Amino acid sequence: MLKEALEVVELHFKRAKSNVCEIQKWQDISSNDFADDNKVRVIDAFIYRFIKLQDLMGNKLFKRLLNEIGEYQDNMSLLDVLDKLEKLELLDSADRWMEHRKLRNLLTHEYPDNLQDIIKGIKLALCAFEEMEMIFTKIKQYVQKLSLRRGKND
Repeated sequence: MLKEALEVVELHFKRAKSNVCEIQKWQDISSNDFADDNKVRVIDAFIYRFIKLQDLMGNKLFKRLLNEIGEYQDNMSLLDVLDKLEKLELLDSADRWMEHRKLRNLLTHEYPDNLQDIIKGIKLALCAFEEMEMIFTKIKQYVQKLSLRRGKND
């Protein structure tokens, strides 16, 4: 189950990365970019992947990882899960992850009327994406060490 979650998250990071690279080529996101259908498609694809990653990591990967090491209980809240990951030094800050979750919730809604709010949200999501990618890298390294200690070569 953990292996499957890792694979799915990896796939979404790979697909999102191409959108991130494309957006970064634009130098800075501006209101003019929303007049270009191709740029809107790239932005929409990035937002979709960001939302998926936030959901998959927070609702599946983190719980499955803790379950694998015997630290997960069914009655744990997301904050409990995040606190455990912070203690394992896989997450720098549970509060920061909750900020990413709020951003994810904001981005799930259709674009608000204020274009500057949209642009600000996308910029924040780009930064959060990098942080999420670092967290995922730490988790993969942790799982690899865990597998080696247990004598598995997965």
